[in-house]
Order: sequence, then C-alpha cells, then structure tokens
Amino acid sequence: MNETYSFFAYLSRMRYISRWGLMRNTFQENIQEHSHMVAVLAHALAVIRRDVLGKQADPGLAAAAALYHDAPEILTGDLPTPIKYYSPDIRDAYKQVEKVSADKLAAMLPEELRPAFAPLLREDYDPDTRALVKAADKLSAYIKCVEELKAGNAEFRQAAEQTLEALKGYGLPEVDYFMERFLPAFGLTLDELS
Repeated sequence: MNETYSFFAYLSRMRYISRWGLMRNTFQENIQEHSHMVAVLAHALAVIRRDVLGKQADPGLAAAAALYHDAPEILTGDLPTPIKYYSPDIRDAYKQVEKVSADKLAAMLPEELRPAFAPLLREDYDPDTRALVKAADKLSAYIKCVEELKAGNAEFRQAAEQTLEALKGYGLPEVDYFMERFLPAFGLTLDELS
C-alpha cells in the first residue's frame, strides 16, 4: 500500500481561516479567497512588468508564489496586522513561527515533490517576485477596504487610507499602472461596471 500525505487536505482548510479578525466585516474573507485574489493580482503585476514596462518577470511564478504566500497560516492562524507588526520582537518571532509552519507543511509532501513546493511555502524565491507578491497582497487588502467602504462600513476607513499610502510608497511602476487603470472600477456597482 502507498503512503498517504495530508498536504493538499491541509491546503483545502485555508477556507476556514478568516482574515481581518479585529474588524467588523460586512462580508468575511478567508485566506483561500484572499490567496486567489493575490494570485490574480500578482500575475497581473508581473504581466504589466513584462509586457508594458519591458522588464523581466515570470507571471506564472508570481501567481504560484501568491497562491501559497499565506499557506503557513493554516497552522498558525491569521495574526492581525496591528499585532503582527506591533514590535520588532513580535514580528521576528512570528516570522520564525511561519517558517516552522512552512517546514511542517512541506514535510507533508512526498520527498520528490518538496523541492517544487518548499520555496513557495517559505517565500524563498527571487526578490523581484517577492516584491510583486507583497504588492499584490497589499492591493488585495486595499480592494477589501474599498469593498467594505462601498458597503457603508466605515470601520475600514483608516485601514484604506494606510493601505493606500503604503501602496504609493512601494515605488513600483506596475502597481501605479494597475492603480490608475484598474483600481477605480472596484468602487463601482455592478450596473456601473457594465
């Protein structure tokens, strides 16, 4: 009988980990939904970098990296941002916890598959891809804020302002391109999109 592995069964549980735990939400977002949106955005940013700006980028790697960027939270849960970054000690300790979680997840795969998945789980890929995934993660957070504000939830006003400032501070032309051309549509109603 073949040995069985629980890696993908654990990944399917991403849908049970809620985001924005300290905020009143008009709709819940889980890390599986979030990771999908981050993958879509990271892929778009990489395509913009490659096809519009004429720079090197691997859209496939950016999308895959984004799909797995929060996978360690299956074991750790989602620590709210104000707590995660409260102090350098907490931030560094949490990074270590995430590393242990990533290693534990990688160990849930057959040995021959680990080299393909471990770098994605550990965010161990080139700095340019890491920057795109980080920007896509922030864009996804901002889009969540916009959607909450559109639903009348003022709880997200300050988060939206802070997240927008962070995005402007990245200095990535592909982020600016996306924000100028695509971000305004997220504030529209379905009828306005048509």
